[in-house]
Amino acid sequence: MITLPDELQPELCNCSALRQAARHVTQFYDRYLVPAGLRTTQFAILAKLQRLGPLTINALAERMVMDRTTLGRNIQPLEREGLIVTRPGEHDRRSKELHLTPAGESRLRTAMKAWAHAQEQFEATFGKKRASDMRLMMRDVAASDLGVAASAQ
Repeated sequence: MITLPDELQPELCNCSALRQAARHVTQFYDRYLVPAGLRTTQFAILAKLQRLGPLTINALAERMVMDRTTLGRNIQPLEREGLIVTRPGEHDRRSKELHLTPAGESRLRTAMKAWAHAQEQFEATFGKKRASDMRLMMRDVAASDLGVAASAQ
């Protein structure tokens, strides 16, 4: 049997705690988004495209901190429903860009209302300051050099 110092016990794993919290919060937001017919990740994709304009799959994956194949699985239903379309790139015709359609904009407007209710409920439960601090910390985590640190091992 392996004996580890208290600070290295698996139940204190940062990754597990973050993943459990992420699943819990995702399920919470997903329940609010059901009437809009979107899941949290799909909502995030539409919101990014609305805010940033057309993006290649690679650029969108990078901005969402997702691998390309996972993003690909998430955009397929959005394309099937006509919420986004793939077109040749404006600057490089060999690349493909994702574009939000008018139907996607409409669905996003509907989903924004549901998302706003989820956001209000989350902040009512945890407090605006704690929620803001958490978002700041999570942005710092997402922007950190953890990938570089792992590859150096």
